[in-house]
Amino acid sequence: MSPPNLAAGAVREARNPGIDLLRGLSILLVVLHHLGLRIPLKTGALADVLPRRLLVALNYNGYEAVFVFFVISGFLITSNALARWGSLASIDLRAFYLRRGARILPCLALLVGVLAMLHLAGVENYVIQREGQSLGGAALAAFGLHLNWYEGVTGYLPGSWDVLWSLSIEEVFYLGFPLVCLLVRDRRVLALLLLGLALSLPFWLAAIVDNEIWKEKAYLPGMAAIAAGVLAALAADRWRPRAAIVWSVGAIGAAGLASTMLAMPWLWKWLKDGVMLLLTLSAACLVVAMHWRADRRDSPAAPRPLPGLPGMGWLRSMGRLSYEIYLSHMFVVFAVVTAYKAAGADVRSGWLWYLPAVALCWGLGWLVARFWSLPCERALKQRFGRAPALAAEAA
Repeated sequence: MSPPNLAAGAVREARNPGIDLLRGLSILLVVLHHLGLRIPLKTGALADVLPRRLLVALNYNGYEAVFVFFVISGFLITSNALARWGSLASIDLRAFYLRRGARILPCLALLVGVLAMLHLAGVENYVIQREGQSLGGAALAAFGLHLNWYEGVTGYLPGSWDVLWSLSIEEVFYLGFPLVCLLVRDRRVLALLLLGLALSLPFWLAAIVDNEIWKEKAYLPGMAAIAAGVLAALAADRWRPRAAIVWSVGAIGAAGLASTMLAMPWLWKWLKDGVMLLLTLSAACLVVAMHWRADRRDSPAAPRPLPGLPGMGWLRSMGRLSYEIYLSHMFVVFAVVTAYKAAGADVRSGWLWYLPAVALCWGLGWLVARFWSLPCERALKQRFGRAPALAAEAA
């Protein structure tokens, strides 16, 4: 990572291949989840050669993957802010909100516009027809960052709208986060507040018992996961441990993440809602270890950068496009499922539809990034940024 340029108020961020890989795995699990709800792997031919538990894990960890995204987002937003302004107490509110808006709003506006046209055209899978819901209500909830609450009150929206629940949580957190940082200027007090929020995740999940949708999509559990990522960034900035410690933290994180993904039913018996805390803390450990391995500014005893894993470039690419893929992948899912049904819906060969579906999700995400989100982001930064350097920063 480049050193902060505090005079210019800007810094160009280098990408961390390990974190991109984790983001790629997370968005892949989201895509596989939405495919698996419609074309389950456990009933196909793969069940003859692969463990059922593995197939179930591939299909039904989309929700958990979103919480990994929350942790990564908290880590990256915080570490980039520290690199840019030196401390969270020095955050430039205008620049912070400009960066978030320039990154989030173009894709959000495009998605809502396309979904509105599909709804008005009466296209199957895109019509909002549940009692108490309307196109205007869904659009207001999407732009007003309360689509999660809207669904909790009225029920699930069609799939391409439904993905916006997590964006509502994340952006509400980031509306308040810099304000809290400016008010609580003591880093230790801020860390204690964040620790309390991060550890409260099981409590908030357990407290919601009468609304399954709201239990999944409430603000505070998601914000607790983001807080774990923020804490990880503060720890990464504060300490530069030796290689053995970095390896240990990374191994703990990887083991915890794998166990929650593969052994959720067994862990649930002992941990209940605490299993999600294990997931977020494990993700935080893994992310901070990846950061330490990529950051060798201080000591020759620091661990060497993690070598690239052969054949994983496609997954890192998905990580770089994760936002665009997340917002657009349901268009591909609906199209592929429609084609699958038209071809006879053979459950035994259903797994064959996964590879083209994942490739098409990547391709659509790349097109959106290349021709819409990144050009719009650059234009907004050039138009509203205080310094030309702001427009040149990496996404």
